[in-house]
Amino acid sequence: MGRSDILSILESCELFNRLERNDIEKVAGLCQERDYEAREYLFRQGDFGEYLYIIAEGHIVLERAIALGAKEGSVSIGILGNGRVAGCWSVLLGEPHHHMSSAICKRSTHVLVMRGSELRRMMLSNLHFGFSVLERLCISLRERIQGAYGAMEKI
Repeated sequence: MGRSDILSILESCELFNRLERNDIEKVAGLCQERDYEAREYLFRQGDFGEYLYIIAEGHIVLERAIALGAKEGSVSIGILGNGRVAGCWSVLLGEPHHHMSSAICKRSTHVLVMRGSELRRMMLSNLHFGFSVLERLCISLRERIQGAYGAMEKI
């Protein structure tokens, strides 16, 4: 995948699709590519979270393990496809955190990965850029919370 492909993915990404081209080019400099097979985890619930994952091609399921008394199981919070992001807390928090769900590939999945702390640094150094990304992160996280509530109602 070439730089123009990475730029195209970022331009269609839910976090960056409203940014100016020069800002997207800066974000592209933070990205690395990774491939995952079907049923492989990007991360597991409880893992230390330091990366933001952008789905370039494929699908992942966000899944939360739960225990309610003697009942144990897992619920699907959402299915994410091209242009969607996972691991968002690494960008918002300036402190260590652990993933609150697992991200499992439904099929072979190609992702762009960046350290959340590096994107956070960019956001803090350019407040207009930072506010734009933060606003999109809030929308994304609101959807995840709604998905978690919906999943809990099925229990």
